[in-house]
Amino acid sequence: MMKTIKQYWDEKPLLLILVLGGFFRLLAVIFSKGWGMHDDHFLIIEASQSWVDGTDYNNWLPGSGATTPSGHSMFYTGLHFLFFKFCHLIHFNDPQGKMYVVRFMHAVLSLFAIILGYRIVFHYAGKKTARMAALLLSLYWFMPMLSVRNLVEVVCIPFLLWTTWILIRAEENKRMPWFFYAGLLAGVAFSIRFQSILFMGGFGLVLLIHKQWKGAFLFGLGSVLCMAAIQGPIDYINWHYPFAEFGEYVRYNLHTGVAYGDAQWYMYFTTVTGMLVPPISLFLVFGFFRKWKTHLILFLPALIFFAFHSSVSNKQERFILPVLPYIIMLGMIGWHEYVQNSAFWKNHTKLLRNCWIFFWVVNTIPMIFISVSYSKRDRVESMIYLAEKGDVKTFVIEAGNHDDFLLPPLYYLHKWPKAVYGMTNQFTCDSLNLYVDKHPANIDPNYVIFMEDENIEKRVAHFKECYADIVPETIIQQGNLDAILHFLNPVNKSQKCFIYKIGKRVRERH
Repeated sequence: MMKTIKQYWDEKPLLLILVLGGFFRLLAVIFSKGWGMHDDHFLIIEASQSWVDGTDYNNWLPGSGATTPSGHSMFYTGLHFLFFKFCHLIHFNDPQGKMYVVRFMHAVLSLFAIILGYRIVFHYAGKKTARMAALLLSLYWFMPMLSVRNLVEVVCIPFLLWTTWILIRAEENKRMPWFFYAGLLAGVAFSIRFQSILFMGGFGLVLLIHKQWKGAFLFGLGSVLCMAAIQGPIDYINWHYPFAEFGEYVRYNLHTGVAYGDAQWYMYFTTVTGMLVPPISLFLVFGFFRKWKTHLILFLPALIFFAFHSSVSNKQERFILPVLPYIIMLGMIGWHEYVQNSAFWKNHTKLLRNCWIFFWVVNTIPMIFISVSYSKRDRVESMIYLAEKGDVKTFVIEAGNHDDFLLPPLYYLHKWPKAVYGMTNQFTCDSLNLYVDKHPANIDPNYVIFMEDENIEKRVAHFKECYADIVPETIIQQGNLDAILHFLNPVNKSQKCFIYKIGKRVRERH
């Protein structure tokens, strides 16, 4: 077995790497249910399925009363709408079943990023360096799980790498049409993730530095035409003018500033160093900057993207994900060349080998665990449970000691209640009655979900002051990953749901 693996590693490394990457991505397809972050479910899955069902979950569309664009590209969400619409037409309506297919399609797409990364590095540095870069792209601890998520920051990566590869070949082979084709692909990346425009600007700047005047023009033309072809009709239909959503996206980010937190300028340096696992992450960063002059097409677009995000106040870890493949590719090119010419590392081969052994141990254990973890299990399974009950009118979510209301994934409920009442354990009977009475839906809830188990008996007793007739239905346990995250840091919510059936109010409506 090991002899066969070694033979493939020497003779057909890309095939071996794709098999390994495909295996762990398939595990994530099957077992990594739920969602990772708010945006990869509520901005994509909830929105698109609600459109299929004749409503508008996020109130993004004019038909739902929206008077201004939301600032979200409708392209990627629209692709999910088309898929869910097709599923509806063929009567394939199981929410979990559809998500298996969605995760599988994303897993397949992510394999193209591995192929492209291998080809780019092979082109510059040969097979030995390329296979290590591709292996990292395939098996970094976060890659399988993120590869099956609906994160636009990840989905745009294959299109950015494809753009990069075509530009490399176009420059070297002097094939002018290829610059135009690269622009088209860059336009697709932009339509998935608006901030990809920073990469586009970086690519164009590299072409200008290389005095590829005609190539830069064709690249820009392809980019603009693709963006106009995708964004124009959608925005014109909804808002009667082109690039409405992108314009609102720019305006929103200029005015919200620190709405999602004001992190230090060096946050992404620590993020990249941590995610790529020291000491290998330090090797990659060193190699990335060491070869910047000779491989500007890999360096400059990534640097512009990184510098921009480091300079703005609004920082979230996922924003920087499109840069990571470029750090890995150029980092491996620069590091391998340095090691080959370094007297220090030639005399300390055992130290280098131990660094890599440490890395693979530290990297592989969480990769296996995370790839099969069911994230946000409590909220997903709560909605599935209520869907199976079949009698849900609407419900209350009592959020415990947390002030924020945890959004329920109504996609798994099969219906879109006009009212879902979110409360903390500080509510009063009068405030809940007033909340229900004044809500436009004006519907009494018939279920309550208590989030987390802290002081659960006291909270249930408190709720009975308003609804005395409540009966326990079931307890939905949290997923293993969420439990560990809560154990490591109690700031992470203990994700456990207690579902009760509600009878009549203690105090009837006036």
